[in-house]
Amino acid sequence: MSGSDLPPATSVIAMYKSNGIKAMRLYCADKPALEALNGTDIRVLVDVPNDVLSNLSTSRAAAAAWVRDNIEPYHPSVVFRYIAVGNEVAGDAAINFLLPAIENVQSAITDAGLDKKIKFISRNGAPLMVNVYPYFTYAYNPGDMDVRYALFTAPDTVVKDGKYMYQNLFDATVDSFYAAMAREGVTGVKVLVSESGWPSAGGKGASPENARIYNQNLIDHVRKGTPRQPHPIKTYLFSMFNENQKAKGVERNWGLFYPNMKPVYPISFKRSSDTTDTDDSPAPAPTLAPARRGRY
Repeated sequence: MSGSDLPPATSVIAMYKSNGIKAMRLYCADKPALEALNGTDIRVLVDVPNDVLSNLSTSRAAAAAWVRDNIEPYHPSVVFRYIAVGNEVAGDAAINFLLPAIENVQSAITDAGLDKKIKFISRNGAPLMVNVYPYFTYAYNPGDMDVRYALFTAPDTVVKDGKYMYQNLFDATVDSFYAAMAREGVTGVKVLVSESGWPSAGGKGASPENARIYNQNLIDHVRKGTPRQPHPIKTYLFSMFNENQKAKGVERNWGLFYPNMKPVYPISFKRSSDTTDTDDSPAPAPTLAPARRGRY
């Protein structure tokens, strides 16, 4: 944990339900969180942590044990939608273990008879999961970018890519992945935004108002899709709570809520245009289990 005063899992799950949030990302198979999710209709994306990739990459038995210990005891009372193997692995030594670990976990899911329920890799209908942070692009290059392009508030087209016009950096970033896949001949794979958000303090452009603008606009925007892919984008907001044990600066200030469950700024997860509950509504990634770089 990276917070000394975070609420218990049962309170967090109740908070999700009261806000009508239908999806959650867990950065590891946290037992209290999974027990609290039992019997709810919250759809779960759960990570296989980076620190076990080496073992899972070399042993199908270890992968089977991970699925047996962390997924099977809770299924089907917990609605697992996706499993992600590793988080932000690029550039890390763990990347060498990534593909073998993915294959072994997929085999374990199939052997357990869960492959029709839990989406995992492209041949099983899973999306490409990417973290999209316009904040960092702006903060590292503030002199080269109008903050409105990052906040969804640019009044007109900022970037043109052939016939595609972009008023916000989020769409341009997501579409860059679609363009890259198209160049490699990959079709039929959707992009899932596994993290996005804006900090409320601690860095250039980080303020409660900018965080509110970005996150609310993101919530209101993702069902429209992007210029290349005008369909809803499954998106996970980072993060549910501020965390006082992370590194000073923006890392402590990604939360939509304080640990006392009071909002850092006003935010609405419900829109009058919503008529059905789908996976496409953005869902905050909760502060329940650790991930690489101390992220939750």
